[in-house]
Amino acid sequence: MLPAADSKTLAGGVDEAGRGPLAGPVYAACVVLNPAHTIAGLADSKQLSEKQRDVLAIEIKHHALAWAIAFATVEEIDRINILQASLLAMQRAVQSLPFTPEQVLIDGKHSPRLDCEVQTIVNGDRLIPAISAASILAKTARDAEMLRLHQIYPHYGFDRHKGYPTKAHFQALQQHGACEIHRQSFAPVKAVIHQML
Repeated sequence: MLPAADSKTLAGGVDEAGRGPLAGPVYAACVVLNPAHTIAGLADSKQLSEKQRDVLAIEIKHHALAWAIAFATVEEIDRINILQASLLAMQRAVQSLPFTPEQVLIDGKHSPRLDCEVQTIVNGDRLIPAISAASILAKTARDAEMLRLHQIYPHYGFDRHKGYPTKAHFQALQQHGACEIHRQSFAPVKAVIHQML
């Protein structure tokens, strides 16, 4: 853990992964990069291959001054909506750091309530290395969770589409109905549930 005085000179980058899928939790990460150690190749996780993300995630965890990953459950998504659940995951990630940065830089237009200065940055995952790092950790953590859930619910192909609304996922929904990790508040899932009644 850094001394409190040192932590105040540092900014944490925050991003989420998994707002668009029809199934699974939404993840968020907060990363405080080490100014003395540049990590080459940081970019928006969506612009990187799975292999690139996995390699960078290891580097980030090894070289960052601090990092944390958190999530909001499917039940929370359905109860408070996906935007609020995303903000909740972000809040949990920041609060899980070993210290509170003086400033937190968040990708997008919305921010959670935090006990520090917050700045939202549209396309921050492309512009700010710390946010890029957070997007990579959130994405790799969520993908790993969807691979785990695939072992429990193998009929849906979560190992391939990670819960996103692909043609294969829609076909699986029509064939098997919704399972426990589908977001019942999302219109396509809600429609399938009503068809099954």
